[in-house]
Amino acid sequence: MQDRARIHVQAGGGGNGCLSFRREAHVPRGGPNGGDGGRGGDVVLVCDDSLRDLERFRRSSHFKAGRGGHGQGSLRHGRDGDTLEISVPPGTEARVDADGTVHDLVRPRQRAVVARGGPGGRGNKRFA
Repeated sequence: MQDRARIHVQAGGGGNGCLSFRREAHVPRGGPNGGDGGRGGDVVLVCDDSLRDLERFRRSSHFKAGRGGHGQGSLRHGRDGDTLEISVPPGTEARVDADGTVHDLVRPRQRAVVARGGPGGRGNKRFA
């Protein structure tokens, strides 16, 4: 039985904004139309009462959430990154080294965000 584990998590980065200009036949100066990048995914711990110990973290201890999609022309925004949910047993105490917060997960389906995804970049339409 393993009752202590150190895991490394990384939230997803936001997607890049797009640099694009409108081009049409009878529109001489179409202007900017670049879309924004999508948000990066969060890393969330979820309390699962079917688990009894932290044995699964012995094999894998690095987790990374999904990256946000890049913006595109014609004001198309990138998609948001996938949120990564990590199941832990009840009674888990999670300490976040980055900011010193402590999350105590005791109730089933209780959730704690341990890493927030990055914001998406802005498309050039935002600067016009």
